[in-house]
Amino acid sequence: MKLTLIVMFILISFGQSFAAPLTIQAGKSDLLGATINYKQEFDSFFDPGFDYSRFFGRVTDKDPTGQIYKIESETKNVRFFKVGDYISFHVEGSDDSDDPCRAYVRDVEKEFFVIYVEDIRTCWRRDAYFRRGSRLRMTSEKLAQRVRDASLFRVLLLRRRKDFFTQLNGINRFVWSFEQQKVQVAAEYDRRIAEMQSQKQKALDQLLSKKADQIRLQRELGQNLDEIDNDLEFYRIEREELALDRWEHDHDLGLPVGDRPQQAKAKP
Repeated sequence: MKLTLIVMFILISFGQSFAAPLTIQAGKSDLLGATINYKQEFDSFFDPGFDYSRFFGRVTDKDPTGQIYKIESETKNVRFFKVGDYISFHVEGSDDSDDPCRAYVRDVEKEFFVIYVEDIRTCWRRDAYFRRGSRLRMTSEKLAQRVRDASLFRVLLLRRRKDFFTQLNGINRFVWSFEQQKVQVAAEYDRRIAEMQSQKQKALDQLLSKKADQIRLQRELGQNLDEIDNDLEFYRIEREELALDRWEHDHDLGLPVGDRPQQAKAKP
């Protein structure tokens, strides 16, 4: 029951099923004991009106003790059996009102399963030999529950399959259009390269033009500096240092010298 509730809540969270599910109403009790209503969505292979708990089997082998039997069944749902599942059955030809035999699943194979029977005489005459090949009318509510759970889980698997197909379609579209995308990407990068080359050439031309302007400005600035240096030299104010003028200095000191410069003495 816990497994059914878990699967049910997972299915409700996924939304509508794409497998044309059949919807039935059911009631369950939550942990607080209150009754809640929910929808179970089964796949299209599940028939809510069919009793999956009843099926037929045929004895193919048995052990000497008469308690372990190997059963073959055309119902492929027997693959959902698990070890320890309870089964009740009647031998074909007996009345359903008779007490059924009680058995438990011991092993499960493809189209076969092995059961342990507590007492075969419960549903079989004590004076008759229970032979191989006997047909059994079997009932298992556990199997019916497993079939319902399998149908619910199959809806979930179908949704996952749909999601995987959606992802696969996207991948296939990418793989199939790879060459076209490759050409488009190459063309886009060629356009960018051409645009960058044009920008590069434009930047180089601007740099050369700026270089010519800078050289012309450099020459003009050099000429201007030379002119300023000449003007600075021309307009420099010079200070007269009278100490360098000997004659003016002698007059200032009051020394006995003539007003005019004397003749230079001849060398001996």
